[in-house]
Order: sequence, then structure tokens, then C-alpha cells
Amino acid sequence: MLPPPPKKSHLNELGPKSQGLNHPLFQCAVLILPWLNPQELATISFTCKTLHQLALSVTLHRSLDASRSFENLPIPFHNTVDQYPYAYFIYTPSQIIPSPSFPYLQRQSWGPNNLLSQLGPNSSQGQALSGSSSSDAEMGCAYFQRSRVADDSMWVSVVGESACVCERCLKVTEDNVIGCPCMELEGAEWMGILSECGPSCRCGLECGNRPSQRGIRVQLKIVRDVRKGWSLYAAQWIQRGQFVCEYAGELLTTKEARRRQQIYDELASGGHFSSALLVVREHLPSGKACLRINIDATRVGNVARFINHSCDGGNLSTVLVRSSGALLPRLCFFASKDINEDEELTFSYGEIRVKPKGLQCFCGSSCCLGTLPSEHT
Repeated sequence: MLPPPPKKSHLNELGPKSQGLNHPLFQCAVLILPWLNPQELATISFTCKTLHQLALSVTLHRSLDASRSFENLPIPFHNTVDQYPYAYFIYTPSQIIPSPSFPYLQRQSWGPNNLLSQLGPNSSQGQALSGSSSSDAEMGCAYFQRSRVADDSMWVSVVGESACVCERCLKVTEDNVIGCPCMELEGAEWMGILSECGPSCRCGLECGNRPSQRGIRVQLKIVRDVRKGWSLYAAQWIQRGQFVCEYAGELLTTKEARRRQQIYDELASGGHFSSALLVVREHLPSGKACLRINIDATRVGNVARFINHSCDGGNLSTVLVRSSGALLPRLCFFASKDINEDEELTFSYGEIRVKPKGLQCFCGSSCCLGTLPSEHT
């Protein structure tokens, strides 16, 4: 929440009716403010009334869409509980591999491109400068803005990757012969595994065997709850079996995941921190080994980071989606039942509870066990 407008100071003379929007201060502000975190934004809003108004515009813009327009539909925040208008994090629509040398993992532009025009419809200077932040914002977020099919960079691929040459991908063709080879993973559905076409397949985004690659296509909203904090809700009716979203975040090594979990446990002991580090284990058919995937959406992730646990299994099913040619699967959520508008989206975090005094569970189900699942990372 931003502080009240500052009292009169020498900077207040730089309002929109004086030299105003042509002043270098505001030309810099239109570039800088969308990159600031909430604490920095609140601090700079103290300097003068014009910057306070610009900061309010950034705050409002952020509360209207958590996805920064990376998804097909805006995903707004709704909070009637406290003073926090939104939750701050770096958004990515898909899995990423963190790199210390890549600076945009530390910051991300999140604000209106026409920031100065927010001061009024008749502001000619604001209209002239409003486009100046667009290219900078797009450049800063280019790492995350990637085509889900055409750009192979979103995939962790294997050498000699497989691909189909189908014009129309069908499990069984019209003449009753085996169809698309990307759909031949036997017994996968009951195991919670889905096989899709991949980056080198001839078919395009309209292919029916790419349900999780078209982004979020259902209306969602993020609602603040008194006990749970931020929670993900359906903003429309969602049919059973429909794709909802992917669990996106940083792909970590097991060593790094354990290091981060220790830090998160210490922070959580204070009662005001909740991590979003998810460990997925895909057991091989032999049962003797498993593939472990560590996805951390605590700092970099998507709206799936707001999905809470439910002891009754919730209304979402977790599915490991394997795409032809991709080395690692993606964890995706599908509706396990018909979901009504304004219903919270939940799933089961697991059954194991190794911490006798774990975090309290507020799922409210009839079979609630009182504490959230926990296991050794």
C-alpha cells in the first residue's frame, strides 16, 4: 500500500502544470517506476505529488493483472482483507533455468506503458513520452515472452529429438490405424502422465494434442483470504478435464533446492513467509528409480504459486506433461471436477507429514488433518 500524498516540498513545484512532464525527473520516472518493487515504489512516492500519482497508477495497473499480459487473459488481485493491493514476484509463463548472469531474473517491468498519460487525457507531454517505456519494458521481459510452439528455447531438449509429421494429430486415424506417435504413451493417463506434441513436430499451436501449450484460457482471479493469504479462484465455470495452468518457476538442482528450503524454513518460522518450492517425483515403471524435478515459484513463477492445499484432494489434478523431444516434463493442473465460478482452486500437496509441528492447514475440508504436508527435501 502506498503512503498518503507528501506534504509540500521543493519537489512539489515540479507538478504537471509547471515545467512538469518535460522535466528530466519525470522522463526518468516513466522508465524507472515500472521496475521498482513495492518498497521502492512507496519510497519514491514521498518525493512529490506527481510521482505519488504515477506510483498509484503503477500500483493500480499491477493489481489488475498478475500475469503482466503474458497470459491470454488478465488475472486480477482482489483484496478486502488488508492494505496489500497485490503480491510482488517475477512472472514467467513456463519453466526456466536460473542463471546468475541474467539480470532480468532480479527485476521485471510491471506497469502501464503509457504511464505519463495517466496524469490526464489532455496531457500532450504525457502522450508524447508514454511510448518511451514500451521498448524498454519489452526488452527487459523478452526472456519470458516466448512463443509456446515456434520458439524451441522454452524446451529442455534431448539430442536426436523425436517429432511427428502429422497434419492432424489423432490417436487413431479415420481408417482405424495408429495415429500420431506422440500420443502412444501406453498407460499414461491413469498414471497422471500426458503425452503431447513437441517443438519439432510439424503440427502447430492449433493441434489438439497441445492442450497445455496455449497458455491459460480460463478466467482466474487471486483473492486475499484472512487465514490462507493469497488464493487462486475460478472467475468462470470450468469444465472437468479442462486445462487450467502450468506450475511454472525456476528449475533447480536437488542441492540448490535443499539449500533454499533451509532458508525458507527459517523464514517460515517467523510466521510471515510461505514458500512455493515444489518437488515432483516421477517413478519409473520398474519402481526402482524416479526422476526428481524441483520447481521453485517463490520468487519467479506464475499464478499457480497461489494454489492452496486441500486435504480432500481439491478440485485440480496434477499431470506430468511430456512433449516429444523434451527432456523434462512439465507439471500441469487440470480440473478434476466441474468447478463453479468464485470457487477456490486447490490440490493435494501430498500425504507425508514429517514435521509434527508443521504449518497449520486451513483447507476447511471435512477430512482436514490440521497441518500441511511436509517431507524431507
